[in-house]
Amino acid sequence: MSAFEKVKGNWFLLAIVLVISLADIAPYIGAKGGPIKPEITVKYLAVSFIFFNSGLSLKTEDLRTALFNVKLHFFIQFFTLAVVPCLVWVLVHFLLMTPVDEWLLKGLQVVGCMPPPVSSAVILTKAVGGNEAGAIFNSAFGSFLGIVVTPVLLLVFMGSSSSVPFSSIFTQLSLTVVVPLVLGQIVRLFIKGWLERTKPPFGTLGKAVLLLIIYSTFCDTFSNTALHIDHYSLCAMIFIVFVLQVCLISFTFFISQVQYFGFTPSDTVAIMFCSTHKSLTLGIPMLKIVFAGYEHLSLISIPLLVYHPTQILLGGVLVNRVKQWMVAADKQRLAKKNEEEPSTECKEDGKSSPDV
Repeated sequence: MSAFEKVKGNWFLLAIVLVISLADIAPYIGAKGGPIKPEITVKYLAVSFIFFNSGLSLKTEDLRTALFNVKLHFFIQFFTLAVVPCLVWVLVHFLLMTPVDEWLLKGLQVVGCMPPPVSSAVILTKAVGGNEAGAIFNSAFGSFLGIVVTPVLLLVFMGSSSSVPFSSIFTQLSLTVVVPLVLGQIVRLFIKGWLERTKPPFGTLGKAVLLLIIYSTFCDTFSNTALHIDHYSLCAMIFIVFVLQVCLISFTFFISQVQYFGFTPSDTVAIMFCSTHKSLTLGIPMLKIVFAGYEHLSLISIPLLVYHPTQILLGGVLVNRVKQWMVAADKQRLAKKNEEEPSTECKEDGKSSPDV
């Protein structure tokens, strides 16, 4: 493989590094209140476009099938909103014996209680070629579920309670997730023939929009001068978040292949990203609501600010490797199925023709 082909194959990862560098140089451009107005262009337009794009590219029958994949939905939601918070609770209690800042560790527990994101998991699943319909349903459903479940989890694990504006968050999710997805499906009905002939680069468009979201996220991170923490604790938290994500992704990868569950390779891809990713767009507003008035709110926010870009960076690195695995696993699964079918037919023939 030539150098050009390598660059072309990993353009998304290189683009992520580029937008992060640009955010570091001039964070005010993409920060909240900056020239590109991310509070509108990113929070509403970019996220809405991602789901409109998904609604336009997804076959309606695939989306309909995904709705009834109850086993997949239960696995993802249970792992995200039950298993991960408990695992993080155990990890945090172990880390409290180390010199890492206590409030950063509490922030890590907060991350564990967050719902899945409404964009990155879908984009990465689509980039790999996994069960995009399943990823879309679980990202949307998990976000709605998180409006109720996350404050309860924070109360259980952190002892914090507050009145959460369910109606405003519900409205925002409806406008940025459900409505664009439905509109995409409606538009698809009218231009289905054109879409099948031209095959627009939906995946590339989605990645481009995700780059804008990444850029804005890092601009906010780099421009936040209120974050004061010692370098040791910050570096330790970055390392902890990275290792935690690697462990969670590895765990979901292996457990989802247990024969008992009956998941396909494409299901495994959706599980890997949807079960382990956490929402920044829902997380930060919830933090500001639930921990309103907290002196250490900025410190509690750091792990989530670290977790979000890390999950995208790690996902970008894994895309090509996971895609290769999925293609190989699908071929192996198909070959095994073809081998079993003739043997089954032979057995049936044997039963239908008893010895005289």
